[in-house]
Amino acid sequence: MDTKVTTLAALVASVLVSNVHEVAAQTSPPPSTATRPATTTPAQTSVPNTSPPATTTQTTGESSQDPTVKKMNEDEKQKVDTKGK
Repeated sequence: MDTKVTTLAALVASVLVSNVHEVAAQTSPPPSTATRPATTTPAQTSVPNTSPPATTTQTTGESSQDPTVKKMNEDEKQKVDTKGK
């Protein structure tokens, strides 16, 4: 009977101690090494674009396609449209 009471008392004590540790862990403040968001935004590091805006008459530099390549692209597009990827 004494061993059962001693075991029960030890079990209750260990539960109480573990609960105290959990409460202490929850109320402690975060470590001071945690990163914080910047209070100000960084200055612009890229150089602004000074070229004039593009117009609708400017080309992208693409040349007209070879008729064979154009046919191959159209065939593949048709396959994707009908069968999927």
